[in-house]
Amino acid sequence: MAKIRIRRGRLGIAALAALAVLAAGCGTKHVDTVEDTAGATPTTAATTAQGRPVDFPCPGETPTPTPTRPVSPTAAPVLPPDHYAENHGFKVPLPLHGQSRCDGLAAVRRVKEALEPLRMGNDYTPESTRVRLTGLGYPADKVQVQGIGRTTVGFTIEATGICLTGTMIPDSTRAEAFGGYPDGRGCEEPRGGH
Repeated sequence: MAKIRIRRGRLGIAALAALAVLAAGCGTKHVDTVEDTAGATPTTAATTAQGRPVDFPCPGETPTPTPTRPVSPTAAPVLPPDHYAENHGFKVPLPLHGQSRCDGLAAVRRVKEALEPLRMGNDYTPESTRVRLTGLGYPADKVQVQGIGRTTVGFTIEATGICLTGTMIPDSTRAEAFGGYPDGRGCEEPRGGH
């Protein structure tokens, strides 16, 4: 009987050791690049085990709290499929992730800073806006500007790997960066429908 007890004990220890080894090798995040010993931020987006991108904080970015949805005591109504959204999904801009997202946020800040003097001076002309945007180093053929009424200017910039679009209106300058469109080339929103 003593032999059996020893074997069971050894088997239990071996099983625990195997579980410890397996648990130590498990993880939920993969990083596509290697961080240096100084702790620099990786240049590409990390991904979860399911392959979804995980973004890291960008310089100067203020984290926004994750909204929580209240739990409803009643079930949500079942809605019919949204065929409009289904048929126009190709017009939804692709989000940026990783270093491209940080580059896009930095480009948005530069564009807003460049256009602010025009807005403050009530200069809503496409010509002045184009001069400011090309002055940031964007090639003239990659900058599209159009006047929309007397006090609104819209713009689209095709930068390397990033699209910027926005408007300048009396109360603010709005801009956003994105990665293009699923079915489009360049930064212009595709036309038509599926």
